Amino acid sequence: MAARNRRRYLTEINTTPFVDVMLVLLVFVMVGAAIKGQGVNVDLPRTRTVESLPKGSGHFVLTMDAEGRLFLDQDEVPREHLREYLVQRVLKQDKALFLRADKTVPYGDVVRVMAEIREAGVPRMGIVAEPEDQSPDGPALPAPGGE
Repeated sequence: MAARNRRRYLTEINTTPFVDVMLVLLVFVMVGAAIKGQGVNVDLPRTRTVESLPKGSGHFVLTMDAEGRLFLDQDEVPREHLREYLVQRVLKQDKALFLRADKTVPYGDVVRVMAEIREAGVPRMGIVAEPEDQSPDGPALPAPGGE
């Protein structure tokens, strides 16, 4: 009789709550990756001769926003540590570097950053711009000959 009054313990583990939590975490990671992949928003200068930024992960993008902050891909980089970041990331992984600078950033700041990139030893660097609008109402640019 004592055997009938004993409780039976459930020996199987219910994994449904675990699966629910993992699915919620997966959604957070996917949404976070989509937001992170958008990059830093800058207003790029426009020019007629523009090559598109290569696709894939064979390069890094260094961005200067309108406030002069630096971002290596999406990670903010303190200006005083730029050279160390470039050596650790770009040089050790042997990747190209592309510089994107907001058109309101002073030219002198862009030149100083380019000098730091060269001093860090980055052998392949490109500059990113946007194509000019080819609208007929836009201002005409003078010809290279001065006419």
